[in-house]
Amino acid sequence: MTQPLVPTAALPSSDGRAPAPNRASGTRAPGKAPASKLLKSVQRPSRLWTVRAAISRRTYWVLALTGLITPLVLWAMLSAWGGMDSTFLPAPLQVLQKAWFWATENDLLGDAGISIYRVVTGFLLSAVIALPLGLLIGSYRSVQALLEPLTDFIRYMPAVAFIPLVMIWVGIDESAKIAIIFIGTFFQMVLMVAEDVRRVPAAQVEAAQTMGANRRELIEKVIFPSAKPALLDTLRITMGWAWTYLVVAELVAANSGLGYAILRAQRFLQTDTIFAGIIIIGLIGLITDQLFRWGHRRAFPWLYLKG
Repeated sequence: MTQPLVPTAALPSSDGRAPAPNRASGTRAPGKAPASKLLKSVQRPSRLWTVRAAISRRTYWVLALTGLITPLVLWAMLSAWGGMDSTFLPAPLQVLQKAWFWATENDLLGDAGISIYRVVTGFLLSAVIALPLGLLIGSYRSVQALLEPLTDFIRYMPAVAFIPLVMIWVGIDESAKIAIIFIGTFFQMVLMVAEDVRRVPAAQVEAAQTMGANRRELIEKVIFPSAKPALLDTLRITMGWAWTYLVVAELVAANSGLGYAILRAQRFLQTDTIFAGIIIIGLIGLITDQLFRWGHRRAFPWLYLKG
C-alpha cells in the first residue's frame, strides 16, 4: 500500500527545527495579519491638523466660539484673582454694565453711527480712486515706474503726522476726519490692488492678445475679471485699516464718535469706557468682515466648491 506523499517543505530539517512556511503556496506564519489590514489599522491623522483639509461647519463654529470665549474667561479670571485694581483692569461684567449705560443714557447709537459714517466715507473715497489707479499700475510698467515709488514713499508716513496739515488745508469739520481715514487707507490700498492685478496669470493675457484683444479689452475682459476675487479680499483687509485710523481721525476737534469717547475716557481714567469702546469697534469690524466674506462667497461661488 502506497504511503501519501508529504511535501518537502513540511518535512523537518536535519537539525530538528520547524520548517519555514511555503511562500509560494500562499500560506503565512500564524499570528501575523496581512499587509492590507496592517495599513488599515494605522491611525489616520486628524483632519484638524491636515494642511488645508476641510472641516465640518459644526467644528468650525465650535472652534470659532472657543477662540472668542477663551480670552474673555482669562480676562475675567485675571480681573477677579489677579490682584489688579479695577481702575486699571475692569471686569467684563463692569465693562458690560458701562456699555449698557452708554447705550441707554449717553447715545451709543449716535456715536457708533457717526463713526461708521466717517469710516465708510473715507474707505469709499479711497476705493474709488485706488481701484483704477492700482489697476493701471499693475497693468502698465510705465505707470508702475511713474507712481509706485511715490506711493511707497508716502505710505510709510504716519497718518497722525498729517493732522496739523489737514486742519490747515481742510478745516476741522467732518471732511478733516474723513481725510485722515483716507490718507491712512488710500496708499496701502493702491499698492495691494496693483499687486493683485500683477498676479493675473500671464497665460491669460497672452491668449487674449493672440485672439486679437486690444488694450482696453485686455483690462476690461481679462485682467479685471480675473483679479476680482483678490480685489474684494483687498477691500476687506483695508476696511480693517480704515477702522484702526478712526481714533486718530477723531482727534481733530470731534465732539462725538466712538474714538472721541475713548479719548475722552482716557483723560478721566475711565478704563471701563475705554474697554467698552474698543470692544464695540471690534464687534462692528467683525460684522463688517463677515459681510465681506459672505459677499465673496456669493460673488465667486466656484472658489468654494469642494473637490
